Amino acid sequence: MRSFANSLLSFCLFLLFCLVSIETAAQTQQQQPPVLVIEGGTLIDGNGGTPVRDAVIIIRGNRIETVSRKGEVSYPAGARVLQADGKYILPGLMDAHCHYQWWMPELLLNHGVTSVALVGGGNWSFAQREAIDRGKLPGPRLFVHGGTIRNAWRPGLVMIGRPIDTPEKAREAVRRAIATNPADINLMRGVSFEVYQAAVEEIHKAGLPVVAQPIGPTVYAREAILAGVDILEHAAGVGVSIAKYPSQWTSYGEVEEHSIDPIPFVDMDDGKAAELIQLMVDRNVYVEPDLIAVGRGFQKNRREYELQDYRIYENPDLAYVPEFRRWKELRTYREFDTLEPAEWERRNKAYQNMVRFMTMYVAAGGKLLAGTDTSSWAVPGIGMHHELDILVEEVGMTPMQAILSATRNPAEAWRVLDRQGTIETGKLADVLIVNADPLQNIGNLQDIEWVIKDGKLIDRTYHAWFDSPLKNFYGGMVEGLDWFAALKRQTQQGIRYRAGLTDEGPVWSFGQPTPGIESLSPSMVTEGDPALSLTIRGVNFTDRSLVFFNGRPVPTRLVSGEQLQAAIDAGLIARAGTFSVIVKNPGFPQQPQWGGDTSNTAHILVNFRY
Repeated sequence: MRSFANSLLSFCLFLLFCLVSIETAAQTQQQQPPVLVIEGGTLIDGNGGTPVRDAVIIIRGNRIETVSRKGEVSYPAGARVLQADGKYILPGLMDAHCHYQWWMPELLLNHGVTSVALVGGGNWSFAQREAIDRGKLPGPRLFVHGGTIRNAWRPGLVMIGRPIDTPEKAREAVRRAIATNPADINLMRGVSFEVYQAAVEEIHKAGLPVVAQPIGPTVYAREAILAGVDILEHAAGVGVSIAKYPSQWTSYGEVEEHSIDPIPFVDMDDGKAAELIQLMVDRNVYVEPDLIAVGRGFQKNRREYELQDYRIYENPDLAYVPEFRRWKELRTYREFDTLEPAEWERRNKAYQNMVRFMTMYVAAGGKLLAGTDTSSWAVPGIGMHHELDILVEEVGMTPMQAILSATRNPAEAWRVLDRQGTIETGKLADVLIVNADPLQNIGNLQDIEWVIKDGKLIDRTYHAWFDSPLKNFYGGMVEGLDWFAALKRQTQQGIRYRAGLTDEGPVWSFGQPTPGIESLSPSMVTEGDPALSLTIRGVNFTDRSLVFFNGRPVPTRLVSGEQLQAAIDAGLIARAGTFSVIVKNPGFPQQPQWGGDTSNTAHILVNFRY
């Protein structure tokens, strides 16, 4: 018993140490001198002009106060001076496509990535953004989606979330999303041209950019551009819009698994490509291609990228990175190695044609945005440098053009060029300082001396103790929603439903069914809130159903076969964190093939109180 108590005490002390360490690191950065001076070095300011030698940059708080030259300005008393002679000064990098996760801050910041965009919407993302902005947690600037507008893209599809199938629904969805103060709003698949038009009009009224992933089955890149979208993520839908034989791709949007499949580019018509490129340039459409993710082993410098990835994850201080994400990212370059030769060649040709399209687009004056689609296909941070290398080595961009694709271009695309993206007076102080000239070799961007984010010098070491009380989960805060949709279909095909007796739900004559969770309400509360009644919606709830909150059973009341109420004591939500919710149906399991008596896992977020 004493041994157990000692172990419990040790664990609690370790947890306290982790939380205090994060808080201390944030406070230490906040307590840095109010004025920071970068003296000397060559300034590549992000505007694309001639670099300036012997630059001096004065940072006060989180803003750039002065951009000048050596000997032309005096320094404020007490300023901390970084001697940058022989070094190169650039704006912090922005990854234009990042599925941000709780474990990414050190990997991104240590590689000079000070902003990330296309962060998925939802409570966690907005809470994380606020925690970073307020200094509670370390991390890059988060450009968070306000919402995603989509509709069923194939017959019989069971959707999770609200389908948007009319212009009126689109406008209402946009208005709801705008209330969350997002960076952009996302349009995706299954949506008609009329819905695209209505949504774009409403989004632009709010002064926000429209990010689109138009992969059909009716709207592809051309139609989305005509509807007025601003950013094509993954270059989605382009391959279909420039196909020589469009009839071969009429059902592509129904069967395509994800929007980074480049296969339609195998059918690329150069004339159609040139026509589409001119339309994109005329309408100032930005393209974010994620070539590090799309190529997945077809890249010229694949071996070098793969070796760097492995070396990073060999660091024992990064053991906190979830194993399944580490495994997924490290096998990116080997995904197509086992294909039959003919299929391998087909995919390789599609990728090479996509690269060639990007070359044509840049030559015509188009603006690319550098992104990685991490944490789906690339190691955070270093993946951004690999993408920049691909833009230079394969697309044929100059190093300066590649740098702009990760600095000025995304700031311009997301309509924040007035405050970031370049090193100019009055802008936010996000700065990358490297030891060798990146205009001679884009790989020199990896030779980093200092990273400054929000005016604070970043500690560029990894910490084995790193943790975050605000965790998210790659599949969403309700895990296993695909499993839930299948369970729901199975439930609806039960004996009572087949007989048309839906008024009281299914009859369970052979034991307890497997419960499934679709949603929680509320899904986010604030630390220190009073006791709450948690509504769990799903399927297969019975009078035996019991809710577990972070592993502890809590009082549960059956409302219906699709709704439970759970009483959550105030003591359980007294501190910030992410807590699990599951439902169990004790007794003989009727559906062992679905997991027995236990549901999928949902999570409730307890946010910081400010």
